[in-house]
Amino acid sequence: MDAFETLQQVLLSHFSVERVSIFQRRKQQQDLLARFKTGKTTQQIAVPISPLSIAGYVALSQEPVIIDDPYDAQALFAIHPRLRFADKFDKQNQFTTRNILCIPIIHANVLLGVIQFINHVDGFTDADLHAGLQLAALLGQQFRYELGGTLRPLDTLVHRELISEKSLTTLLEDKYVKTDPKLLMQKLIGEHRIAPADIGRSLSMHYQVPFIQYDPDKYHVYSNEHRLNVSYLKRNLVVIIADSNDKPIILMSQPNNASLIMEIERALSIDAYEIAVGLATHILQFLGESDSGVGPGEMDEILDEIGTTSDDSDEHFEEMSDDAPAVVRLVSRILHDAKRLNASDIHIDPEKSAPTRVRMRVDGVCRDINQVPASHHNAVIARIKIMANLNIAEKRIPQDGKLAFKLSGQLVEVRVATIPTVAGEGVVMRILATGGAMPIDKMNLSNQNMTMLKNIVRRPHGIMLVVGPTGSGKTTTLHAILGYLNTPDKKIWTAEDPVEITQAGLQQVQVNPKIGFTFANALRAFLRADPDIILIGEMRDKETAHAGIEASLTGHLVLSTLHTNSAPETITRLLDLGLDPVNFSDACVGILAQRLIQTLCPECKTSYIASADELAFIERQYGSAVIHELSLIQPVTLYQANGCEHCGDIGYKGRTGVHELLRMTPELRSLIYHNSNVSELAKQASQDGMRTLMQDGIKKVLSGITDIKQIQILGGVD
Repeated sequence: MDAFETLQQVLLSHFSVERVSIFQRRKQQQDLLARFKTGKTTQQIAVPISPLSIAGYVALSQEPVIIDDPYDAQALFAIHPRLRFADKFDKQNQFTTRNILCIPIIHANVLLGVIQFINHVDGFTDADLHAGLQLAALLGQQFRYELGGTLRPLDTLVHRELISEKSLTTLLEDKYVKTDPKLLMQKLIGEHRIAPADIGRSLSMHYQVPFIQYDPDKYHVYSNEHRLNVSYLKRNLVVIIADSNDKPIILMSQPNNASLIMEIERALSIDAYEIAVGLATHILQFLGESDSGVGPGEMDEILDEIGTTSDDSDEHFEEMSDDAPAVVRLVSRILHDAKRLNASDIHIDPEKSAPTRVRMRVDGVCRDINQVPASHHNAVIARIKIMANLNIAEKRIPQDGKLAFKLSGQLVEVRVATIPTVAGEGVVMRILATGGAMPIDKMNLSNQNMTMLKNIVRRPHGIMLVVGPTGSGKTTTLHAILGYLNTPDKKIWTAEDPVEITQAGLQQVQVNPKIGFTFANALRAFLRADPDIILIGEMRDKETAHAGIEASLTGHLVLSTLHTNSAPETITRLLDLGLDPVNFSDACVGILAQRLIQTLCPECKTSYIASADELAFIERQYGSAVIHELSLIQPVTLYQANGCEHCGDIGYKGRTGVHELLRMTPELRSLIYHNSNVSELAKQASQDGMRTLMQDGIKKVLSGITDIKQIQILGGVD
């Protein structure tokens, strides 16, 4: 507005007026300030945004007015019953105001100020109004940059890189978010992990009014009687509150709603008040709405209740009890969110002099979900320990336990492990699988592997191993195989730790090493119980491996797991345990190695033509000797991740298995007899029809299930 001194002469001449005043809406204030005033005086003039002045009324209503005679009380009453002309300015300057044209300066539906023309020579006309509106629009652009305003209420979040432009746009275009402001805040806080204070700062910057959070110690509901019922206030997301001095404040989710402000202003029948912006959930809390009785409550509300702010670590807080309602609901909310997100693990990670991080492993990838104030970390850990029947007084050594909770009537079991760190106790919770077995046809095995696997497990005796690292889906695969074999003529026993997946027709046993009931002891007990098929959860030691071999050699089909990287490596690992090579090679019928890789989101994946480097990678990793199996037709089409609302803007949704199935053959048995190394075993298995994890992954890339990047991660290659 530095150019106003030059511009004012043009405006005075063009509009044929005696004075031009520009009132700017003061940031964080509910008034207007005339910083640029023509005439003899240069003093600043502040007027409230209320009907107590012409400029204040125009700012309140956000509508332009032409006042033919400001001293005509009846004419002012016709515009608004409480509209007054503040004539003290005339008296102070020995000036007479004859007529007024007053126009709001608005940008992006937000009031930034008011421009006022005084004393037109012949009186203001519609042509003057039209010209004034055009000028106000131009000034709106200039005011926006001077005041630091933004085009949209949440643009500051993008500027501060708290959320991407793409994610924000997708969120705002969601049809459910458009109709529910509360849902928008929940997604920003819960899914995008943006603190309420940061959202409030962005809203304050846009609407140019203060941001007020729910703080019952500082603010109370305004007690003055008015004609606004609670349902009206809830519907419009507005509440009348007051501070310790009982000064009324209109707290709104959308302070640019001029008509709503006018309605409330008339109902209040007061001359002075402020306007502030608040989150929908906070406004509803002031109105007495809580989430008791409908689950643990939304994460943002719980964190607000226990006082989560960016400055928590710098302040002193009294230690919160582990049975405090907010802590109980917070832990419950974390567990419910993990199940809703289909997370496999929950990590409660303490940080020195910083908020505790809550992370969840979804589709094999750890993601930050929320933060808990550092002052409440111990209470959260204690609550989890109580639920898992652990010793809350012992914080020096790791502890293991289990807890259970109900979600939609279904019992969900969680394995809990606490580990002391230099920053405090950390907790990792594994959500155990629930429900029945996956059908074997849904395992996404290649046609060759599926045919081979069914032939292997239909044998009356022998040992079949499923191998891979923790979290690679071994238990899911074993139960899929049992589901295929589970017929009335088969007696099936399982020993598991823990029993995660249940199936009708199976006799499932939970081992308990603490009382000496180990996998080996369970297996020996099964042999006295007339089994046809035995599942041993894991071959953890030499004793269990020996017992499994003996059981398979005495006419039983034994299924088990092992933590090894590949099928050929499994053979050498077991022989290193001290197993007899002859007995093992005779007993083993097959080894299935597997991994889980992320699959492309079906909603947003896009196709493209494979580059020369990608084709070279495929040929190199699959092997030139067998590349003909892929029947590649040029040009080769691949798929890539993009990101959309459906997948959380990461491009991947869900996981699938890649498999490596080794079947025992006479040639392979001969190599085992002679203690051959892993490379020799792998070469023979390949000649016998085994395709590696990498080769199976490449097939899934070509079928559009996943992309090259996931296969490179799988093999650790470029």
